Amino acid sequence: MSSLPTTAPTPARLLQLLSEPRLSTYVDACGGNLDAVLRLYAWNAAVSAAFWQPLGHVEVALRNAMSDALSKRPGRGGVRGSWLDDPDRVLDGRARADIATARRRVRRKRKQPSDAQTISELGFGFWRYLITRRHTALWPDLASAFPGAPDRRRETVEEPVARLHELRNRIAHHERIWSSDLPARYTDVLLVAGYLDAGLPEWIARGCRVPVLLRARPRG
Repeated sequence: MSSLPTTAPTPARLLQLLSEPRLSTYVDACGGNLDAVLRLYAWNAAVSAAFWQPLGHVEVALRNAMSDALSKRPGRGGVRGSWLDDPDRVLDGRARADIATARRRVRRKRKQPSDAQTISELGFGFWRYLITRRHTALWPDLASAFPGAPDRRRETVEEPVARLHELRNRIAHHERIWSSDLPARYTDVLLVAGYLDAGLPEWIARGCRVPVLLRARPRG
């Protein structure tokens, strides 16, 4: 049985393994100091992992709150059915395609594509785009999903959700986030959580390592 190496790769070898093009922005930010580059790279990975926890909580709460609000739409004009079936024909083609894809994923898992199963397969982007201008007709119903928002303007909710969606995508693709305004993005996490429920920000903040890691950001 082979044993694991007992020594870490040299900085030069790590640069080769992680690829110079991938680390070019780190190299520029650190003035070519490889030790500093690797410290920043490791910190970026750690803070990305830390953000994943509160982003996951917000995403799950967001989709459930929005689905609950939309579930009150069916029946308008005498049309019945799940909002996922778009009985009022208010969803655009992209949204309908996302729902169809989600249902196929559920079936591939040999499950029935119930509303709950389908909703669990819809990505953050689906919910983010439901609160854009293209779905303005939905906003009077969706506004009720955000009782903690300071007003009923769609943009009040859309803007921080869009920023969190971008951050989530960067983390999911293992991209750098150290060059983003991370304290502001953590504020967005708690802001959107508070729009959903007044007590949710405090619950999310418990045990969250983002503030600790933000204070421990490498210098130089």
